[in-house]
Amino acid sequence: MASPRPNALAWLGLSAVLVALDQWTKWLAVSRLEYGNPVPFIEGFWNWTLVHNYGAAFSFLSSAGGWQRWFFTVLAIGISAGLAVWLARTPRADWRTAMPFALIIAGAVGNVIDRLRFGYVVDFVDWYAGTWHWPAFNIADSAIVVGAVLMVLFSFKTPPAAGKGG
Repeated sequence: MASPRPNALAWLGLSAVLVALDQWTKWLAVSRLEYGNPVPFIEGFWNWTLVHNYGAAFSFLSSAGGWQRWFFTVLAIGISAGLAVWLARTPRADWRTAMPFALIIAGAVGNVIDRLRFGYVVDFVDWYAGTWHWPAFNIADSAIVVGAVLMVLFSFKTPPAAGKGG
């Protein structure tokens, strides 16, 4: 009987590490920051500010009345499951596919944990210039964005021919 080809599910190890890092940093934020009270990190650019995000990216649908908690939870679980199935069908060495998927899964799971525990996502990184503030975010959000950007960038690169390395 032939052994099964190794798949990219091993990349879920990266997801697990990022989820742990995300949850640890959120625990630090919740335990050490006062809600809405900025703590300067790099003056004029970066504060630590604890906020609760009831919506999605950029607080999209944050005041929708509560249904969005379950909508975004189900959506994130569905996307994560779909990407995990795709990883199972992807060769382990295909890092251009596997790494972005692992990052997106990590971010989705990290924020789902918050939604299920608290009913909102814990955000605490506050970047700004003058009076203009980028919406607060967290490690999970960063993983999703980096994963999505890598997916786009890697889609423009032709993978190396078989046997030539990558």
